[in-house]
Amino acid sequence: MALKSPHHNLAAYLSLMPAVRATPQGRLWLTHDTEGDVLYIHFGEPGRRATDSELTDEDIVVRYEGAEIIGFTILHVSRR
Repeated sequence: MALKSPHHNLAAYLSLMPAVRATPQGRLWLTHDTEGDVLYIHFGEPGRRATDSELTDEDIVVRYEGAEIIGFTILHVSRR
């Protein structure tokens, strides 16, 4: 069955597959907060809690559980 909506851009979604396959956990969760202009990226199972985080010069928060990166929070995502 073909997608009939002009809003479906299947190629854009499929372009995410290499990033999903490259994650050590094989899982990638994305949440976009349009009001806050923030993109949350989480690796692995939902519910994992960061034990540490750091803010980069590019306004990206890297979240850790121990020594493992479990996600990123990208600020001002619409400007990228």
